[in-house]
Amino acid sequence: MSHDSPLPQDLGPRIDSLFARWARPDSPGAAVSVTRHGREIHRGCYGMADLAHAVPIDERTVIRIGSQTKQFTVLLALMLEAEGKLSMEDDVRRHLPWLPEYPQTVTLRHLAANVGGLRDFLEIMMLGGLDIGAPSTRAGARRIIAGHKAVNFRPDTDLIYCNTGFFLLSEIVEQVSGKSFNDLLEERITGPLGMRDTRLMRWDAEILPRLADHHTHGPDGGWHKAQWGVVLGGEGGMVSTLEDMKLWLANLDAPKVGTPAMFARMSSPGAVIDGIPSPYGLGLVACRYRGLSSIGHGGGVAGGRSESVRFLEAGIGIVILGNTDDMGPFSLARRILDLVLGHEPGPPRAAGAAERLARAAGLYRAEDGDDVFGIAVKDGAPMVVSNMGGGLPIEQVGDDSFMPERGIVPLEFTPRDDGDMDTSWFGRPRRFRRLSGTALPTAPGLAGRYADTATGFTAEIGEEDGETVLRLRTPYGAWEAVLEARASDLHLALLRRALADIPPPAVEAGGWLFTVRLVADGIVLNDDRTKHLRLARVA
Repeated sequence: MSHDSPLPQDLGPRIDSLFARWARPDSPGAAVSVTRHGREIHRGCYGMADLAHAVPIDERTVIRIGSQTKQFTVLLALMLEAEGKLSMEDDVRRHLPWLPEYPQTVTLRHLAANVGGLRDFLEIMMLGGLDIGAPSTRAGARRIIAGHKAVNFRPDTDLIYCNTGFFLLSEIVEQVSGKSFNDLLEERITGPLGMRDTRLMRWDAEILPRLADHHTHGPDGGWHKAQWGVVLGGEGGMVSTLEDMKLWLANLDAPKVGTPAMFARMSSPGAVIDGIPSPYGLGLVACRYRGLSSIGHGGGVAGGRSESVRFLEAGIGIVILGNTDDMGPFSLARRILDLVLGHEPGPPRAAGAAERLARAAGLYRAEDGDDVFGIAVKDGAPMVVSNMGGGLPIEQVGDDSFMPERGIVPLEFTPRDDGDMDTSWFGRPRRFRRLSGTALPTAPGLAGRYADTATGFTAEIGEEDGETVLRLRTPYGAWEAVLEARASDLHLALLRRALADIPPPAVEAGGWLFTVRLVADGIVLNDDRTKHLRLARVA
């Protein structure tokens, strides 16, 4: 089917079927719009905005859009750059001198492109024992960011998604403009576009007209309201509606605010890493699916998931705003595109690929480091899992290679006949060794006390009730994890069971928090967004 062929006659019902599990009076759901060449070809509103009062979702229901906020933050920065109030090549410390002196200069462009190497402050909060659901402040977040001089990598040499960068960028936008983020947003973007219900909502506890509740599955399996205590800004704090986000997508195609040159910069690779363009631009993600270019961004917050994306050659725009955290809008948008183009929905894979991936199920560790990922089968479908939890569908991108269906994870992998995994990340080949499928004896000498004076992290490891327990303390929290060895020197930190009748998540399905490696003078903690956090042995 060509991109402009007549639409399938049963398109609407087939798209509806993708959301059938949420299209119930006892479930949260989503608002969905599909356009082709600017004309809406499908609209669906599924499930409830408020379960307690039986209020259904509609096109004006206000829902958090999470990290979709980042594109608005970047556009504001580019507008201020055009007025000479900042430069995207400015050293971030020029504007925020309270930041530590990093090993190399980190610029505003690095922040906007996720290539600055800074540690993610939300991840550090959780790693440091500060429950993201507990009340916290922007000042507290600044203290956490200021305490981490060490970086994950040198700027422009890698890509790790980082909320810290956009936290700092929104602070700078407010500082140089002399206005609050909300006031600047309304003045420059949402007001002129008529996006009446789009704004920054800093706290989940705020009350707004037509605001949906946001939901997660509770320990009892039923729906619970979900909210964070962290104060959100330009990294992920905005709310919007289906009607407003359609206006935003239309503006990206034919700008009324911003300029074509600004959006071209936002959509172009933010860095070229080892000769390969990064999929992350400046606040927007560029990738390909079924040979088509896509530009968009997703968002994930407490009890909410969203995606807004344009498939350029096909002229297709898709907006999905969900008030539940059990849906994957990035993949759902691609299933919608499958249907529009006349394909059966699903990531493209050759015959037999699913069975091959299922045989590769297990956890894998980089032979040159501590990075770990896994292949799991969920509801009969192979998924890539990591310490971030959840699971990403897998698409085939070559005769013998696969990738997670996620725009900002440029990981290509091939299962080996010997049980290991060959991978490529920005063209860099890496072999991952299969980890043991069962717990091994704890590494001798692991018990003890450890500390990192720069960050204030301290840890104590010991035996308790037959388990190896890590107690981690920081200036802003404390918590416990069970350590399970899966290699002679590598342990997975698992969530310690809080309630006796609730089993922890399965390890092979993404149920680990970070890794702990014993080294000569201490331990090294590592996860997807915090690399090589070393604590020295003190006793």
